[in-house]
Amino acid sequence: MVVDDSVVIRGMISRWIGAEPDMEVSASLRTGLDAVNQIERIKPDVAVLDIEMPELDGISALPQLLAKKRDLVIIMASTLTRRNAEISFKALSLGASDYIPKPESTREATAAETFHHDLIQKIRHLGARARRRASPAASPSMAPAPERARGVSAQPAAAPVAQLQLARQPFSMLAPRVLLIGSSTGGPQALMTLVADIGPVIDRFPVLITQHMPPTFTTILAEHLGRASRRPAHEAIDGEIVKPGRIYLAPGGRHMRVVRHGAETAIALDDGPPVNFCKPAVDPLFNSAIDVWQGGIMSVILTGMGSDGMRGGKEIVAAGGSVIAQDEATSVVWGMPGAATNAGICAAVLPLNQIAPKLVRLFSGDRS
Repeated sequence: MVVDDSVVIRGMISRWIGAEPDMEVSASLRTGLDAVNQIERIKPDVAVLDIEMPELDGISALPQLLAKKRDLVIIMASTLTRRNAEISFKALSLGASDYIPKPESTREATAAETFHHDLIQKIRHLGARARRRASPAASPSMAPAPERARGVSAQPAAAPVAQLQLARQPFSMLAPRVLLIGSSTGGPQALMTLVADIGPVIDRFPVLITQHMPPTFTTILAEHLGRASRRPAHEAIDGEIVKPGRIYLAPGGRHMRVVRHGAETAIALDDGPPVNFCKPAVDPLFNSAIDVWQGGIMSVILTGMGSDGMRGGKEIVAAGGSVIAQDEATSVVWGMPGAATNAGICAAVLPLNQIAPKLVRLFSGDRS
C-alpha cells in the first residue's frame, strides 16, 4: 500500500513495485486518513507511508494503522530535513519497521536510483520476514517458497541455517582495545538498546559505529546514542583523535576509517564510492582498524540487510580479533549478521539483550 499525497511519487513507487515479479500494489492512496479507513479491506503486507500529508499525516496515521493490523510492516518515507528525520526516529519508537529518505527531486537520477533500489530491497526483505513470522509452518531459519499474494511474496532464505551447528571461532586471547559496531535495517533501535548497557566498556575504550544511514539522520542518531548511553556521542570528524569514553558514529554519506597519527589513532573520512552498495559502509571501518589495533579488536554485527561487515569481520578474525553477531530471532533483518554467521567467523551469535553483558565481561578480562 503506497500512501503519499504526491501523485508523482505515488505513481513512481507504484510502477517500481509493479515491475517486481514478487510484489504488487494493493492500493495507492493520497492521505493517512484514506489508509486508516481502508486498511482492513486492503490487508496489505507493507505500507510505504509519507510523513507530510493532508487530513492525517504519517506519524498520526501510524499507530492507527498498527491498531487495525498489528503485523503491518510500515516504511516511513520523507525528504531529508532535520524535522522529518526526528519524526522518522519517533516513528520507529511507535512501531514503524524502517524509514527511507525520498530524493528532493525525482529529476536527480542518482538519488532516484538509490531511492528505487533501497525501497524495493526494504519492501522485499521486511515483507518476507513478516510473512514468515505469520506462518506457523515456517521454520525460523528457512523461508517458505515464494507465492503470489497481495503485497510481498516471501523469498527463499539464502541458505537453510541451523545456527547451533555452525562453526564458531574461539574468542581472541588478546585483550580488546576497541569496540567496532556495524548495523543497518533495524540498527537504530538495536544500537540504542546496546549502548545503554555497555557503559563500563565505553568508559575505558573507544566505540566506533557505522550505521547505514543518510546525512541528517546520523546527526540525530548520534544525539539519541548520547542520551541512551549517557556518554559523549557524535558524528566523527575527519582528523580527530580517537579517545576512550566516547562514541564515534560514521556520518551519513561518508566512509569512516581509522589511521595511525603518531602514537595516537585518528578518524579518516572519505567520499569514495559506495562499498557493498552502502555509504557509509562497515567493511572500510573494520579493515582499517586492523592496521591500528591488530588483534585487539572486538567487533559486533547487528541487524541489517546485505552482507556488509562480513568481509571485514573475516579480516579481523584473521588478524586475531573477534566477531559477535546478533541472532536471527532478534534481528529485524538477518542479512549482515547472518552472512557473518554463515561464514563461520563469529565467536558468538547472541540475542540482542545478551550482547551487552557479554561485551562487559569480555572487556573486563573474560576470554570465553
